[in-house]
Amino acid sequence: MKNSTRIGNEPIDIPPKQLLVWIIIGLLGMSIYGSYYTVSAESVGVVQRFGHYHEVVNPGLHFKIPFGIDTVKQVPIKRQLKEEFGFGTPGATFARQTTSPQEWTLETTIVTGDLNTALVEWVIQFRIDNAFDFLFKVRDPAEALRDVSESVMREVIGDRTVDEVLTIGRQDIEASAARKMQEVVNLYEMGLQIDQVQLKNVDPPKPVQASFDEVNEAQQERERVINVARGEYNKAIPRAKGIAEQAILSAEGYAIQRVNNAEGDANRFNALFTEYIKAPAVTKRRLYLESMSSVLPNVTSKIIIDDRATSILPLLQIDKLTGERK
Repeated sequence: MKNSTRIGNEPIDIPPKQLLVWIIIGLLGMSIYGSYYTVSAESVGVVQRFGHYHEVVNPGLHFKIPFGIDTVKQVPIKRQLKEEFGFGTPGATFARQTTSPQEWTLETTIVTGDLNTALVEWVIQFRIDNAFDFLFKVRDPAEALRDVSESVMREVIGDRTVDEVLTIGRQDIEASAARKMQEVVNLYEMGLQIDQVQLKNVDPPKPVQASFDEVNEAQQERERVINVARGEYNKAIPRAKGIAEQAILSAEGYAIQRVNNAEGDANRFNALFTEYIKAPAVTKRRLYLESMSSVLPNVTSKIIIDDRATSILPLLQIDKLTGERK
């Protein structure tokens, strides 16, 4: 019995054995083609046999049972993934990286602890830490992570005032949110590692944004004036302290100088007195000569008279002395 097929309008007879050979060759080619696979360098392969978990394989070339018995899912455990809230960047590398723009307003509107409202945009960066948990422990871990992130962020911001959220509390919010997200992820065994939480744009609601900007500018101007005053203070106070310290040191130096001079004069007097006791006449003579040696150079005219003269008027040449002085 022969099988026939048609090419155009003319039938072609194919022997059963030849047809069987072609079928066997086709099945063999399909089995060879489906019996190997390659895992990329940044991923691991999760092998499922008859739909059940079998093993996790490392990057490289591997073999499997074909015809759908073994299936492989590649999980990028070394890739940095992220999810964005309130905005979206082009070129997303993750299916749940962002949501539709219609949901951005709902994501970013958060009530603070003092019952005010803030518009908060943030992004979380994470990695797949456990491929088995990521695939089999949670139905949709990426969507679950979005829900966890939004819930934690509302909790963290709800514990703070609007001023803290908008100004000084950003780093504390990021650290607290990352820690609490990781706790929830570990609790649900999602197989994820939270690397970082970053706050992007944090603004007040649009109806009050202009007023908030004015208040913020006033606060900045106040801080600027305070800083200028502190700068002047820091310049004036050290200068005054320096002048005071200089005056004190100068006074102390002058006091030391006077004391040293007084002690020197006292020691000199004591030394002279000691010599005077030893030889009074000699000491008197020496003191007289020393005094005269310091006095006579300053005298311009010298008159020496006899101590026995009864009058000195005939001897004085008044006109000559007057002319010399002029």
